[in-house]
Amino acid sequence: MNPHGTPTAGQRGRRGGRGRSAAVGGRSSWAPVLNSPPTHYKVGGEENYADDSSRRMSGLSLGRGSSSHQNSPGTFSRDSYQASEPAAYGMLQTMNPFELGNSDDGGSQKGETAAKASGSESEQAEVGPVNRTSFDICPLKTGGPVRLKPSLSEVNKLKRNMQRNMEGNNGRVLRPGMVLLKHHLSLDDQVKIVNLCRKLGVGTGGFYQPEYRNGEKMHLKMMCLGRNWEPDDDKYVENRNVDGAKPHSIPQEFSLLVRDAIKDSQALIEETCKPGNVEYVLPSMSPSICVVNFYTASGRLGLHQDKAESFESLRKGLPVVSFSIGDSAEFEYADQRDDKKAEKVLLESGDVLIFGGISRNIFHGVTKVQQNTAPKALLDQTNLRTGRLNLTFRQY
Repeated sequence: MNPHGTPTAGQRGRRGGRGRSAAVGGRSSWAPVLNSPPTHYKVGGEENYADDSSRRMSGLSLGRGSSSHQNSPGTFSRDSYQASEPAAYGMLQTMNPFELGNSDDGGSQKGETAAKASGSESEQAEVGPVNRTSFDICPLKTGGPVRLKPSLSEVNKLKRNMQRNMEGNNGRVLRPGMVLLKHHLSLDDQVKIVNLCRKLGVGTGGFYQPEYRNGEKMHLKMMCLGRNWEPDDDKYVENRNVDGAKPHSIPQEFSLLVRDAIKDSQALIEETCKPGNVEYVLPSMSPSICVVNFYTASGRLGLHQDKAESFESLRKGLPVVSFSIGDSAEFEYADQRDDKKAEKVLLESGDVLIFGGISRNIFHGVTKVQQNTAPKALLDQTNLRTGRLNLTFRQY
């Protein structure tokens, strides 16, 4: 290794030409040849490997690094690699380090830059290193048939159909203070929500499977924004018990969608019910908490009440606003914790359900997720796994 960190000829010739030796952090490791994809990279300071054998195969660092460190002697940096191997460096520039790892239900090794940037401030926010034990709602597909991206005409056709649904009178007042807005979220909004939840969900404070002190696990994956909710105590805390992580803030885009949904629901109530004061039937609110749940094919949630918010919030009947994305789900609600007396409604991708006022404390739950019912265009643009993504917003 010369003083600039470039491998010497002798080092390049070792191991039958299979790799180049590189000193990383004071130890020797191996970088792959040009035609082999790199299997080791850094994200936010955390080392990631595509498999165990890769720990001895790569010395490349594709993540961020301090400028004082990049060109120091004994370090195999981007700059030194670009100077010594321009062709290989050009290949690495076009590679997405996000695509190097395998993932499953238990976690992900993808990096923190996979969500497509929409230019919004919240989507470019720092989320920290990837948490290997977190749950990835948009895993990289490995093996099996390749899903082709939809043509522009197919996407535009679906958008027009969804727009017609949104423009029609698709709202229903289920009971006083409870409104269902069918197909309220556009395809673009759903894609943005999925990408943002995915980006936040694989980092620190992301998705995990909650469980009670007795070891019983909930049938879903959860991530909280604004404040963490603890199932054992049914209360909100700053740091969640499972790993001490703090919650991310609610993206501004989400808050604006909540505001619009409440306004449209109030307009529907005024049109159909003609109340004296719509704020009494369905009050306005500014969300400070968002509980994000992902239900897999076997996911469900028994009848329960949302009562962990402040006394003032509950007294005013400030509503819960629920976004449904992905596979459809059977939603039940009742005045008592009795499945036999519960009413049911189907929540599809893009639906928004709101309950507040005198309906704020209804019992509600999810009995079933209907597999393979998510819009194809949504899956093509996000790679959302089979299941239902549900965001519920509240004001503490």
